[in-house]
Amino acid sequence: MRTFVYGARFEPGDEGGIVVSFPDVPEAITQGDDETDAMNQAQEALGLALLTYPRRGRAVPVAKSKGRGLIRIAVEPEVAAKIAVLEAFKSCGISKSELGRRLGKDEKEVRRILNPRHSTKLATLIEALRELGQQLVIGVQTAAVPQNLAPHGVPLRPH
Repeated sequence: MRTFVYGARFEPGDEGGIVVSFPDVPEAITQGDDETDAMNQAQEALGLALLTYPRRGRAVPVAKSKGRGLIRIAVEPEVAAKIAVLEAFKSCGISKSELGRRLGKDEKEVRRILNPRHSTKLATLIEALRELGQQLVIGVQTAAVPQNLAPHGVPLRPH
């Protein structure tokens, strides 16, 4: 099963804030004002960076970095589903017209579905995955938080 969860390094910024980087996705680097903002910015930066890989004709990197000091960040469900559709379409070897026929959609709409820059509804992505012989599996796990946050995002130390 393919997941889109990557290890992130949270470090103090030179001029305040928190800088977040991803060893497996060097294009994804961002900064937040505090821990909560950094987590939100990290998720967005990771998703945007991963969506550039298909546009550049490159494979989306597999998450390999694990270990101490890394916090696991998952992309948003729509981003994960979009990447999964792009990968499934590429490996399936069918035309856009054939995918459109299977989905009951015209080729223009299929081009939008396959455009990493175009937002697509999750239901449409799930349908496309199904037609490409894949299925979206949703999981839930305890959220990762920087060391100085409690599980519900409440600071353990004053700012």
